[in-house]
Amino acid sequence: MQNYVLTELDSGQRVISERVESVRSVSLGFWIGAGSRDETLENTGVSHFIEHLLFKGSGHYSAQEIAEIFDGLGGELNAATSREHTVVYARVPDKHLETALDVMADMVFDPTFADLDAEREVVLEEIAMVDDAPQDLVHDLLSEAVFEGHSLGRPVIGTGDVISSIARGDLAGYHRSMYVGRNIVVSAAGNLEPDRLPALLERAEAGRTGAARERPVRSLLVSSPPPRLRFEQKETEQYHVCIGAPGISRSDRRRFAASLLDAILGGSASSRLFQEIREKRGMAYAVYSFGSQYTDTGLIGVYVGTREENLEECLRIVAAEIADLAAGNVREGEFERAKENLKGRIMLSMESTSNRMSRLGRSLITETELLSFERLIAEIDGVEAVAVAELAALLLAPQQISAAGIGPSEERFAAAVAALNPELETPAAA
Repeated sequence: MQNYVLTELDSGQRVISERVESVRSVSLGFWIGAGSRDETLENTGVSHFIEHLLFKGSGHYSAQEIAEIFDGLGGELNAATSREHTVVYARVPDKHLETALDVMADMVFDPTFADLDAEREVVLEEIAMVDDAPQDLVHDLLSEAVFEGHSLGRPVIGTGDVISSIARGDLAGYHRSMYVGRNIVVSAAGNLEPDRLPALLERAEAGRTGAARERPVRSLLVSSPPPRLRFEQKETEQYHVCIGAPGISRSDRRRFAASLLDAILGGSASSRLFQEIREKRGMAYAVYSFGSQYTDTGLIGVYVGTREENLEECLRIVAAEIADLAAGNVREGEFERAKENLKGRIMLSMESTSNRMSRLGRSLITETELLSFERLIAEIDGVEAVAVAELAALLLAPQQISAAGIGPSEERFAAAVAALNPELETPAAA
């Protein structure tokens, strides 16, 4: 049974909320359908830069006032940018919902883009921080390898060249085009009256939103480019490696099988890669699988960080485990354990108002069917082991796999990657 209330305002915004009477807090989020895939090569990182600037002052509140108000509420205020959306979110005591809503609406709809140059330096420092963290940077290299030539392959955080030169007018123009009524969802979960939220929001946005406008049209990925290899030479103690391939979209019915594939391969402490590489052989501290799902495609992959002497053996194990799963060797015990793990994590997430708010907002802004808890459990229970094997064979076939690495020697990396996809033995030019 669905417990949420969904309303569309005259501005075109959708407001969705869920009451949780057992708590004394409310989690609130403004979700905007603007992410790095909506950018051009010339404005790469503009979505993330604007996310920062929303905190630097609005029509009614300075940056210091925003910080002081939320500190005075005992609340939390933050934001995040992904490849397909930006979210500004908060958690406050329930009695302060109206105040939080008013300030957040002003930040989202009426930013002044104050302190532009100072915040420009902050973002450049953030880019430098990622460059100094190979375990993070290698994920961007993998996206570049898998989605070469498409905006999905560019870093969410942006590039130093663009951030250091982009003008205020370009930022304001992008904000005007993307932060429009039908491209915004407001979600909330906690101790609130759902029917009251739309009225509060309309009052908070009075005179700020302008006329309703349609959502911008997003350019879809027509076809995936061929696999690529990307490598960045750094004198690191470990090789940081990501291998991956295009995955499935968030609306694909096979997404439940994909979640179970992730859990079995490397998404938990009892998963194959964690056990074989870390626990049994001690060849890595961090090894895991991961998956992302977008409007029209996805990304599935594996990360491992290991010393040079273990590199080839680690990737041979990854190749062997993928091949074993693709051959249909899904063990009964691990399959049931993966199902219970996934269902348990969903159940535990429902105890957090922040997770409930995120579930509502993300589903609406991405146009994904919002399934009830009971339906989610039924979908997981309905997946058969053969579906997981078929998905592994389809998505992680050797000829599909791209690879990215950071470490001392490109040649050593290329030789090790050949165990997964021999066609990547000779690196493509970065």
